[in-house]
Amino acid sequence: MTKDEFYMGKALAEAKTAYAVGEIPIGAVIVYEKKVVARAYNLRESLPCATAHAELLAIEKACRALNRWRLTGCTLYVTVEPCPMCAGAIVNSRLDRVVYGCDDPKAGAVRSLFQLVDNDHLNHRTEVTAGVRAEECAALMKDFFRKRRKR
Repeated sequence: MTKDEFYMGKALAEAKTAYAVGEIPIGAVIVYEKKVVARAYNLRESLPCATAHAELLAIEKACRALNRWRLTGCTLYVTVEPCPMCAGAIVNSRLDRVVYGCDDPKAGAVRSLFQLVDNDHLNHRTEVTAGVRAEECAALMKDFFRKRRKR
């Protein structure tokens, strides 16, 4: 198992917690110097708050844990490709790297619809690794929405 697969497993665990509480199953962890400094899952329905995406919640926690807003030296692992709002936060927080599981063809802003995090016009570019444990990440989303439609 690679390092990326290992940490994506941690993000998947967060996504499964989201699933269990009725949230869209997206999980995120932020790693700094081989240590998970933040973990989160979607909480939009529970809070309720439109910005309570796993990535944003993890970024907020990492900033508090490291006592700084610049998350240089950190990698974000997230189960689904970030949306435009989260991609903007990735750039603004200066994350060095984002690793995601499955693509989001309807809202993805890292590769699918937009390429925000490594756009030459912005003041920061983030390295991207896509498709890590993609099948597991996609299966969790598909199962969640299949069960939701049955209700």
